[in-house]
Amino acid sequence: MENPVALIHLANCQCEGLVVPDWSIQSGDSWCVFGRNGSGKQLIDQLLVGEIMPSQGVVERALTPDQIALISFERQQATYEEEWRLAATDIIPEDEWGTRVAEFLPQERLEDPLIDQLNMRHRLRAFYRELSTGESRKLMVLKALLDEAELLICDNPFDSLDQGTVQALSETFRLAVASGVAVILLLSNRSDIPEWAEKFGHVDAGLLTAFAGARDAQLAQLEAAIGTGAIVQPGIPEDAIRLEAYDAPYIAELKQCTVHYGDRNVLDALTFKVEPLQHTLVTGENGAGKSTLLGLITGDCMQCFSNDVTVFGHRRGSGESVWDIKRQLGLVSNDLHRRYTVRCDALSVVCSGFFDSIGLYDTPTEPQIRLGREWLQAVDMLNDAQTPFQSLSYGEQRLVLIARAMVKSPLLLVLDEPTQGLDELNRERILGFMSAIEARRHSTLLFVSHRQDEFLPLFKQHIHLTLNL
Repeated sequence: MENPVALIHLANCQCEGLVVPDWSIQSGDSWCVFGRNGSGKQLIDQLLVGEIMPSQGVVERALTPDQIALISFERQQATYEEEWRLAATDIIPEDEWGTRVAEFLPQERLEDPLIDQLNMRHRLRAFYRELSTGESRKLMVLKALLDEAELLICDNPFDSLDQGTVQALSETFRLAVASGVAVILLLSNRSDIPEWAEKFGHVDAGLLTAFAGARDAQLAQLEAAIGTGAIVQPGIPEDAIRLEAYDAPYIAELKQCTVHYGDRNVLDALTFKVEPLQHTLVTGENGAGKSTLLGLITGDCMQCFSNDVTVFGHRRGSGESVWDIKRQLGLVSNDLHRRYTVRCDALSVVCSGFFDSIGLYDTPTEPQIRLGREWLQAVDMLNDAQTPFQSLSYGEQRLVLIARAMVKSPLLLVLDEPTQGLDELNRERILGFMSAIEARRHSTLLFVSHRQDEFLPLFKQHIHLTLNL
């Protein structure tokens, strides 16, 4: 690579919630900036792309806005909401689902080998809303690199990706850096730090510190700055429903289930059973149908009615009460998170779990409010009970949604990558909840994860799905 070129320099920058004393970013830089949920990490990307301006200090940019690419959960959410808006208008035909994947990319580069490297060739004709969270993340990275962005800012880019894709994406970033592109990874878990990263920073309580010196010296400074925070694991409220009141042989039973979108079978003749307390781990590549499998059980996949699906002893489509089923089911998923766009505070989001609604339209009872506050305390979010949900960081929103799923002590707790967006301390807290739930012998866990360190001994069944191309 030629001599590095200065791209952005921040000096004595101050804006609401963030202070950056001194930080220089050059072409070919590979930065990892570590920060916990609520530390101010999200404000860094907003400052770099110019979405917020400092009240004092200097920001020097040698880049135009279209030379900077931001890859984040918030950007994915904004694209998802725009696709829904298009579908609700007359802008696109009724038989269309919005924008196809290929339309997001430069048309003259649709044969680029990078598309194959990230395993997205088979999804070019798919609509954006058909993509899994991991696939939409890969699409954002593809678009940035094929558009020849000179600075990539990636907020927890490896979350929700299978191990093969993590390796492919990491290698893609490494090659981009070698070609002169500057890459900044904003991370919440030290285990996600790639070996090729050379520069490190830490943000805590809104103060960004950029370390200097050799790589090992910077890593030592980072370890010292992070410290070893103690995990506070508050007690879990008492159950409202007891397992001994449940008399069906299975929590969920699927027989020869097939789900197809267009000409592609996402699931093909899948048979699957979950007994009470048979905690089950579901793994598989991005796009292999993990979330679709969960949707058959929760009812969020409408093809559950054309398949042989039994949940809590009731066959789907046999006249069962949807609300009786939902009452015994708690859910955290990427799709729920994307759809939770209603304006309300964190406590209202948690209490909406009692009513299985997105937003709170019924008045909760005093005991329900008390339980809601207890669960916010359990995920260390009680101080934000009155904070608007949309004002929280993505990781903080995730914690609130986890409390929402747990608030009614469901017989089946469906967790689709629940730790996505969480820092390592909060991940340990949630995994601790799962162990506590196992010890109570009440809720049955159905858990989707890509992370090897989340494959806990409590899982009695492991279902691995493969990608149907």
